[in-house]
Amino acid sequence: MPYISMFFGIIIRMFYNEHNPPHFHAEYQGQRGIFDFNGNLIDGKIRSKTARKIIKKWALIHKKELESNWNNINNGEELIRIAPLD
Repeated sequence: MPYISMFFGIIIRMFYNEHNPPHFHAEYQGQRGIFDFNGNLIDGKIRSKTARKIIKKWALIHKKELESNWNNINNGEELIRIAPLD
């Protein structure tokens, strides 16, 4: 599964041939979660409140890029890396 961004020990990924609703996968310290493009945890478990807040902030900043990548994977096109948080 290709990663699209990495920051503060968080890895953000998207799968090809993924199911709806649109989402991305995040991993932090061995914990995994699935998030919508508003940064809300919809499945899995990332225990760190700080990590969840950082993921949410990143998702809201990059929502259009996430949507674009979602379209890319559904069209069999290449994923584009998204800038990390600074």
